[in-house]
Amino acid sequence: MKLGFFGVNTGVLTDPNTMVDVAQTAEAAGWESLWTGEHVVVADPQRPPSPVGPDTHFVDQIAALSFLAAHTSAVRLCTGIVILPQRNPMVLAKELASVDVLSGGRLEAGFGVGYVPAEFKAIGIPFSERGARTDDYIDAMRALWRGDKSFHSRSTSWEGISALPQPREVGGPPVHVGGSSQASYRRAARRAHGWYGFLTTLAATEAAVRSIRRHVSEIDRPKELGEVRIAVSPAEPVDRDLVRRYEDLGVERLVLVRDYRDLAGGHQTHWSSAVLRFLEETPDQLGFD
Repeated sequence: MKLGFFGVNTGVLTDPNTMVDVAQTAEAAGWESLWTGEHVVVADPQRPPSPVGPDTHFVDQIAALSFLAAHTSAVRLCTGIVILPQRNPMVLAKELASVDVLSGGRLEAGFGVGYVPAEFKAIGIPFSERGARTDDYIDAMRALWRGDKSFHSRSTSWEGISALPQPREVGGPPVHVGGSSQASYRRAARRAHGWYGFLTTLAATEAAVRSIRRHVSEIDRPKELGEVRIAVSPAEPVDRDLVRRYEDLGVERLVLVRDYRDLAGGHQTHWSSAVLRFLEETPDQLGFD
């Protein structure tokens, strides 16, 4: 079981000095990975299904991970997740490849389809196309990372182009997909190295793992992807027993949030101090070496 921390670019941690303190404290304490999240824009005033208030700060994930790469040396740097259909896949592929190279190959790319119509309307992407675009964009970015000179899909096509530098690993960084729908589970089975469940429970994770394994059994999963790796951010309070129970389900990485209220609003010094204590104390408390 690996231990990750979510939220280094969000809410109370968005002061640049605090972001560096969090990243370096986590690395020194033995955390395996740092995870960012995003909403490029948010509904104002907040209205369902938007999960965050309009005062919530999100430092752009590419900028945040590039910044933190310069202040760390070993901890892995993960997007959790990029709302992929809201991005230009060629531009994003270049940005992610650059982060991977600048960090010495420490990037892991997490993608999701998004679920807030107001965000898509503001960005100018049809909400109804988000799933199909996500699949196309993953394939397109991998093709660019491989150095393919041509690519054709419903939403993205090119002939006779290239983009350097390429990521450190052939074919690009590990790809994870988020989401709790059958479409997300199929996407994980067909296209991703892993699945990331955010704000999930043991019961929900068990159901997700069961569905993902069923989809894997029904398709010809590319061998280079290996087995689907499962990462989750639990909704429940985490203790050693819960770690063991998630491990029994096949979870390989717990991506913890100290308190989900940390992800709202903007920088708060007294809350960020609590996060630093959490990072220092939690690995020992949960039995991580």
